[in-house]
Amino acid sequence: MKKKNSENILIKKKELDKNSPYLFSNTLSSHLERFVNYLQYTKNASPKTIENYSLWVNRFINYVWDIDASQIKMIHIQDFRTALIKQGLSPKTVNYHAVGLRSFFKFLLRNDIETLSPEKVDLAKIPPRRVSYLSEEQVQSILNAPSKYEKRPLKILRDKAILATLYWTWLRVTELITLKTKDIKLSENQFSVIGKGSKLRSVFLTQDAKEKLKKYILSRWDDSEYLFISLSPNSYGEPLSRNSVESLVKKYAELVWITEKVTPHTLRHSFATTLLRRGADIRSVQALLGHSSIQTTQIYTHVDDKYLQKVHDLLDEKKNPQKDIDVDDEMFSNDLFE
Repeated sequence: MKKKNSENILIKKKELDKNSPYLFSNTLSSHLERFVNYLQYTKNASPKTIENYSLWVNRFINYVWDIDASQIKMIHIQDFRTALIKQGLSPKTVNYHAVGLRSFFKFLLRNDIETLSPEKVDLAKIPPRRVSYLSEEQVQSILNAPSKYEKRPLKILRDKAILATLYWTWLRVTELITLKTKDIKLSENQFSVIGKGSKLRSVFLTQDAKEKLKKYILSRWDDSEYLFISLSPNSYGEPLSRNSVESLVKKYAELVWITEKVTPHTLRHSFATTLLRRGADIRSVQALLGHSSIQTTQIYTHVDDKYLQKVHDLLDEKKNPQKDIDVDDEMFSNDLFE
């Protein structure tokens, strides 16, 4: 009797093993699901990060026909990189794929899965990033544009609050659209957001931003928990989408006759540039922007030709006969001449 029960248990165990999702498979696609779970539950990565890494790795898996992880060779990486370039992807986008594969291979090796060493996956050299930014006068014209070009009172207040919040707080669009009204305490000058990498950081409000937010919030009569909502009849009260905010910024920039492309990130670039020109130290700007690396912040230390010309003109005796020695200290308040 005991023997029969033991046999039944063994049979059930075999059936369980046969249908178990934990049966080991060494194909790349089988490891991709584990990698996604690792990003989500161990690294606490944002949904967008998980989406991007899944896309980049999955493209590679489809390209190499889902082979065994141990069969990956450098020639596969080189051919994949070439295929992406031939499809018209930029070197920067191709590098994103390489970064995704590096992380994927690191994950496999960390879990004792034999595969290609991530150190072998090189990143292509790309030109230095060119930052687009606006003058303070251009920014001010955008901030004032809703009053001039919009007729609906609540939309004027909402759009002015959005633009002021984007510019004065340096929020990313994703951070802006996920803000809830309860997150903002107008009696205080700061609030907290969860930014890239699920990192908590403090965001500071200027008086101008506080005033615009207060007017907008007090004019709301809906019960939506989100701070910035759609005012369209078909989606009233729903949180704004990323595309909606980008379109809003683009619209007002075009209405005030700014010809270059303007995005919410342009406003972020512009304020960072202004602060550095006025003497803010780069480490403080790094903290305010929420950058994990100082190298990312260093792109804002650029200087345009017009600004250099103004500095040079100060030393021109013909243009400044009374100021051949006395140079404006403000021009030297940043790291331009270090």
